[in-house]
Amino acid sequence: MDLHYRVAIFGSARIQEGDKDYKDVFEIARGLAESGFDIVTGGGPGLMQAANAGTKSAHSLSRSIGLNIRLPREQNPNDFLDIKEEFNLFSNRLDTFMAISDAVVVAPGGIGTLLELFYAWQLVQVDHICETPIILYGGIWTNLLLWLENEVMERKLFNKSDMHMIFHVTEPQEVLKLIRQIHADRLKLDHACRNFTKYRAEIESNHRLSNQ
Repeated sequence: MDLHYRVAIFGSARIQEGDKDYKDVFEIARGLAESGFDIVTGGGPGLMQAANAGTKSAHSLSRSIGLNIRLPREQNPNDFLDIKEEFNLFSNRLDTFMAISDAVVVAPGGIGTLLELFYAWQLVQVDHICETPIILYGGIWTNLLLWLENEVMERKLFNKSDMHMIFHVTEPQEVLKLIRQIHADRLKLDHACRNFTKYRAEIESNHRLSNQ
């Protein structure tokens, strides 16, 4: 197992322990850590803490990494970090996220999470980084994706091909299955991203079957 395969998990600092989203992100991170993947978050509270705590709960060799940001209203690092780095600028922090991460999971969140989503997407679109999969987790993203497709893409402000690295799933096990599959293909192929169309087809097929 490639112990240096890293998954960035973005999400709200405001969602607290006991919330369903917190429990789901904890489960996702634990499952990924059990597969030997390092987890990278912003290192703060909320869903960042859920991901780091889930990683530690796996009791594996996976590392729980936090890239914390210094803010006027201090955001303290959570208690579940093996490796911590602090940043003064969001831009430097985001560049580090994308430089060290092989896949991205975007959990429910607000302005900061949206910034991370669109920054990651932009870097992949313009080939500044490898074709990193960006997995939107949860029903909160449904209307955003519809707006992007029906309003922005409809006006030809970006191409349909620009969405080929974007995946939308709504169950923790779907996230785990997708990332494990991408990682397994990476070990066999020079560019696992060649299979992005296949991955999407499998997700859509599973959704159709579950709705029957």
